[in-house]
Amino acid sequence: MSRFVDLRSDTVTQPSAAMREAIANAIVGDDGYGEDPTIAALEARYAALVGKEAAIFVPSGVMANQIAVRLHTRPGDVIIAGRSQHIVSYEYGASAANSGVQFALVDDTTGELNVDEVREYLDAQEDHQPHVALISIENTHMPSGGTPWSLDGLRTIRATASELPVHLDGARLFNAAVATGVSAAELASGATTVMSCLSKGLRAPVGSLLAGPTALMERGRIERKRLGGTMRQAGFLAAAGLVALDDIDRLVEDHARAKVLA
Repeated sequence: MSRFVDLRSDTVTQPSAAMREAIANAIVGDDGYGEDPTIAALEARYAALVGKEAAIFVPSGVMANQIAVRLHTRPGDVIIAGRSQHIVSYEYGASAANSGVQFALVDDTTGELNVDEVREYLDAQEDHQPHVALISIENTHMPSGGTPWSLDGLRTIRATASELPVHLDGARLFNAAVATGVSAAELASGATTVMSCLSKGLRAPVGSLLAGPTALMERGRIERKRLGGTMRQAGFLAAAGLVALDDIDRLVEDHARAKVLA
């Protein structure tokens, strides 16, 4: 029997027995009409966990990020982001292709954005530079080794942004919450929109969620449709997601194993 362990990514997880049972027994409806009760339950649960008014269920984290970009920007706008963030380096240029925006890249080698560089880009708007429409952050920050943001760092970015929206790529936000002992809601409190993946360490087979103000999420459903992400009787996928959100504390075991391997 092989003892091979696949450590390429936390995306190669397998759904648990409880997830498979939930999938088999899920009540479904047409979510294109807003009639899938299991998806509605998942969206409400996630919104509550991250302290936002509403959420939408989407097939992938890339789509969640891209919907957020479309909600916050117009063509020609600038997004301030860390130069190694997922939204910059791992989405095949989707923000430019889908929304016609550009990035102002700052140093993020520590996992957090260099605030002085952020301020420089904000000030540059006064000198014929493109309009900055959004600041994007990533927590945990995968390229720096899965580094969680500090609360002080998050608060500083929020204060620096002033009235500007902040999008939190929280693909692994629950890892950050477990590692720091700070709730996901508090970690996301300074963000206008936040996304999280269910198909990574939480091991649901498919799906991510985007949360924010109700009016913005209503527009997000339109953008989801434009990107081809509206699903029909997909409550069986949401059922696995609900089990995943019930099992967040299991990430403690992942972190302990990662420390042993490190």
